[in-house]
Amino acid sequence: MIGRLRGTLVEKNSPEILIECAGVGYEVTMPMTSIYALPELEQQATIYTHFVVREDAQLLYGFANKVERKLFRLLIKVNGVGPKLALAILSNMSADQFVSCVRHDDISAIVKIPGVGKKTAERLLIEMRDRLKDWQAQQIHLVSDDGVIPEQLSAELSQETTFVNDNKGDAINALLSLGYKQVQADKAVKSVYNRGMSSENIIRDALKSMI
Repeated sequence: MIGRLRGTLVEKNSPEILIECAGVGYEVTMPMTSIYALPELEQQATIYTHFVVREDAQLLYGFANKVERKLFRLLIKVNGVGPKLALAILSNMSADQFVSCVRHDDISAIVKIPGVGKKTAERLLIEMRDRLKDWQAQQIHLVSDDGVIPEQLSAELSQETTFVNDNKGDAINALLSLGYKQVQADKAVKSVYNRGMSSENIIRDALKSMI
């Protein structure tokens, strides 16, 4: 089981990254909320991982902290929710925002996530309600090694982050991989794009515009 990776961030092709650890490059799929928190390329990064073995593939999912990974693991236990949909949920809202939706039965926010219909949203609210009863206690227990607690992470995600290698096309491809349709992705990116924006900032603003 691969639980954590620490190494050099080599590539960022949202929602996938390549991180080199001791000479080995690991391809990792991450939610956008975690990608926003990554350092620039060629910098050292630490990610917490969830390893999935299937008959046709071995997949590695990564997260900026243990809290996001914990929520991902809770989400994939819900009937009808697989890793792809769980990543879409965490790409469209932070862990705290999702927990708030569950606690307030905010189905309207959840159904805006691509791939989540009304029935799936209702199932999420029902099944996650009990699992998130002690969420605050779990957050305290799952503080990441670098000392970043969820509240600090949420504040960081709201700040502007500068990355290299701007690419409008990468932003559209990332939205498509999250389940949005071509027309939705094109329209959202076009509405927020400004010259010089990084792909991560384009994706973040495009996602905000659709929620």
